[in-house]
Amino acid sequence: MSTETQAKKAILFGASGFVGSYLLEGLLNDPDYSQVTVVVRKSLNVTHPKLKTLIGDYQSLPNLKNEIIADEVFIALGTTKKNTPDVQKYYQVDHDYPVLAAAIAKEKGAKSVFVVSSVGADASSGVFYIRTKGETERDIIALELEHTHIFRPSMIMGNRQESRSLEKIFIAIFSVINPIFVGPMQKYRGIEGKDIAKAMIAAAKKPADNVKIYEWKELVALL
Repeated sequence: MSTETQAKKAILFGASGFVGSYLLEGLLNDPDYSQVTVVVRKSLNVTHPKLKTLIGDYQSLPNLKNEIIADEVFIALGTTKKNTPDVQKYYQVDHDYPVLAAAIAKEKGAKSVFVVSSVGADASSGVFYIRTKGETERDIIALELEHTHIFRPSMIMGNRQESRSLEKIFIAIFSVINPIFVGPMQKYRGIEGKDIAKAMIAAAKKPADNVKIYEWKELVALL
């Protein structure tokens, strides 16, 4: 960072998650940022002079509005059917919360938003998961921040703390079949969670379009 450039403030939603934890580590260690605020349901086992922790969730977020001051907002929120079997609650976590977070951040001055979505996201899809991701993208783009970055990974690879046996099987399969996804199919290649986080932070350092979507090829180009 140039000494003439003012350090940025970031706010992160989803810091306790797999990609979010890597985002938090990367943002805290990046000299471009003077402060990193996280909104979490309970305190993280992380201490850092640049870290500011806000305890909250979707319901209480409006009450934290005056604390949500940042130049950039990073959103890595999401759940699974196993953890959230209720469809309405799932939609709240995967759609309503990210959209509300981006809206409040914009209202309080954020210029750029970085969102973890999913390959194939499509608001018109008949598949609930894909449709939800597509509607989230659509509604965040509609907020018209100066810069909107949408990241669409396929299988998110890496070692998670929580046990997800079926996912471990798929990760093992993707490790073998990744090379066969070529040409237009490249977007379905798996990518490490830490690399998604690294790519998101790298994207924040580059000149950006109003809206930019990153699939596998664009993600790895940032690494």
